[in-house]
Amino acid sequence: MPIGVPKVPFQLPGDDEASWTDLYNRIYEERFLFLGQEVNSEISNQLVGLMVYLSLADNTKDLYILINCPGGDVISGMGIFDTMQFVEAEVQTVCVGLAASMASLILVGGEFTKRLAFPHAWIMIHQPATASFDGRVVDCVLEANELLKMRENITNIYALRTGKPSWQIYEDMERDYYMSAEEAQAHGIVDTVGDS
Repeated sequence: MPIGVPKVPFQLPGDDEASWTDLYNRIYEERFLFLGQEVNSEISNQLVGLMVYLSLADNTKDLYILINCPGGDVISGMGIFDTMQFVEAEVQTVCVGLAASMASLILVGGEFTKRLAFPHAWIMIHQPATASFDGRVVDCVLEANELLKMRENITNIYALRTGKPSWQIYEDMERDYYMSAEEAQAHGIVDTVGDS
């Protein structure tokens, strides 16, 4: 069993022989990016950097973000979302397994008409949460106020990108709201469900 990242042959036009390259670098050359872990500052910075680099290299070719993610940090996720809106290349999003919490916001942030879920994918939305309320009461109140601002911002993004009224999104986000690919399409989070 090989250890590490597999290598694949790749032949550039005009080269006589193929060279061996890292599998993920080869896939990045085809503009496929992966969000397959919890959203944190490290994966956010990697995806932001790749989107900017690939968009600068050729802004006429779409980027593809394949998502199988349980969610994660709101601020890091918003960095990914905002970059998707910023780069000139269009960003297609594809849910290949689970797009939960912040990952569902990234999924809905794809280019309109280019947001896809595989047939057995699951999508979940809910309100932002905090890991802890440690500290003084004043600090807890301040953190709660910031969470309310985040929730309002996220609610407005979902409403804008799904076409659903804000009040409905707000109600849907009260608890973990899981959707099948077809339900997510009806909800406006994805535009298409892939064939099985």
